[in-house]
Amino acid sequence: MSSESSGFEKHARTVTGLTVISRMGGLLRDATMSRVFGISPLMDAFAFGFQVPNLFRRLFGEGVLSAAFLPEYARLSDDDPATAALMARLLVGRSIMLLSGIVLLIELLLLFGALDGFLEVRGLRLLAIMLPYAPMVCLVALMGAMLQAHGRFGPTAAAPIIMNLFFVVSTLLLLPLVSSGRLSSEAQISWVAASLLLAGLIQVFWSWRALRALPTPPGVADRAVARSTSFKVIRSGLPMALGLGVLQFNTLLDGIIASWPTLVGPTIPILDIAYPLKEGSMAALGFASRLYEFPLGVFGIALATAIFPQLSRERDDRERFNATLKRGIRLSFFIGLPATIGLLVVHRPLVAVVLQGDAFTPTDTARTGFILIGYASALWAYCATHVLVRAFYARGEAMTAVKVAVGLVALNLTLNLILIWTPLEVAGLAWSTAICAVVQVLILSGILSARTGRLFDPGLRRSLLRTILLGLFVLGGCTGAQWLLGSFPDSGSPLNQLIVLSILVPAGAVPFLIVAWWLRSPEMGWLLGDRFLRS
Repeated sequence: MSSESSGFEKHARTVTGLTVISRMGGLLRDATMSRVFGISPLMDAFAFGFQVPNLFRRLFGEGVLSAAFLPEYARLSDDDPATAALMARLLVGRSIMLLSGIVLLIELLLLFGALDGFLEVRGLRLLAIMLPYAPMVCLVALMGAMLQAHGRFGPTAAAPIIMNLFFVVSTLLLLPLVSSGRLSSEAQISWVAASLLLAGLIQVFWSWRALRALPTPPGVADRAVARSTSFKVIRSGLPMALGLGVLQFNTLLDGIIASWPTLVGPTIPILDIAYPLKEGSMAALGFASRLYEFPLGVFGIALATAIFPQLSRERDDRERFNATLKRGIRLSFFIGLPATIGLLVVHRPLVAVVLQGDAFTPTDTARTGFILIGYASALWAYCATHVLVRAFYARGEAMTAVKVAVGLVALNLTLNLILIWTPLEVAGLAWSTAICAVVQVLILSGILSARTGRLFDPGLRRSLLRTILLGLFVLGGCTGAQWLLGSFPDSGSPLNQLIVLSILVPAGAVPFLIVAWWLRSPEMGWLLGDRFLRS
């Protein structure tokens, strides 16, 4: 296979390296905030408020704008770079005006809520503070799509480091004031929320500087083509926005379900019955989700981000498109399946090491770890879904992927409302997410096989069987280490759990690497470079 056709793996390694640093910063952020605020109604309100700008990022930044924009920008850049640059500038201006208008409308609604006392009672003040971050993070995502089309993946992958740094610094700087009684915890977390806005401005400036560093495109821009293409992106994005809007509204409902005790109260007013979830459910769910998102972001999303521009350029070459997509699927399973097994084994010590201490108690660790099991069970499916969805985006069939996702909204909501009344409680939300992710992979891969050619051919099936074998070695190594440790893992001390984690991780990773090298797994060579297999 040509170097061009396999070039996305090099970009994936770049994104992965920077994402590791970014995600480590995210773990530091969670470690700081969990110890300061714990699993509390205050942290519930913060997690809910932070969720809304993230929904904007997923809906507009990484969803509609990137999916509709990047394929058009990549193709236009190849033919007429100057016109592509002008089209991007026009689209940025229109997008920011639209998103800012939406944010302003929501802020006005929140202001009316504040005037009648609803805002403070319902804990939406933090949402009002963080909401202006939404257009900024979408702008960063759009500029990131431009950079990715030019093979520049580093600046966007590194941008979250800025946000994590601001959260950590603002939390710790104000801690002495809280300890001395001069500042309340409520005021402290409000200042932490406000720091997000400054981080957003710096992220925008960071991405803009990276774009400015690109060579000035030669030639004279065709304004008519630039305008028509920008409107084409908007027109193709609007139907997608409606579909993704339903999907993201479903995610918002998940947050409301988890945050109900904090936002509304301990009962369901109309029915006058006790609500099954306790205060702190949203915070516990958020902490658990970010722990499983660490390997997902480091590997799964990095892979999907890197493969997207190449799939966009190969959309008209069915054979090359199919070959690249199969490589992406093989890599997503190769990374995701062993990571799923490993995360299921180390969930308890991982939560204790990252989050436990001060305000975050051993009881909180057990509660968050129980939720993490549900999320971790489908880590492989989350990785594969990101690659498959990018394939639809690259083919200009984003609405197909959106329709599938919207079709699963009813299933997800139904499972949510059923499972929270079972002993799973808030963990039922995680299991619902996992089940829907598996169903989504099966449906998306079936549709793509019919349209681009058979995906699960003998080569991919052999790769999957080899990956399952490698996963069994991960399980065997971790299980053997646990047996040798005996009762040691039962200790609730974070220090002891750190020792357990430092033993279990290599116990699973080393057999995986050795057997992958012995089997000469092509996927390992794609990830680390061909020198791995030649060594």
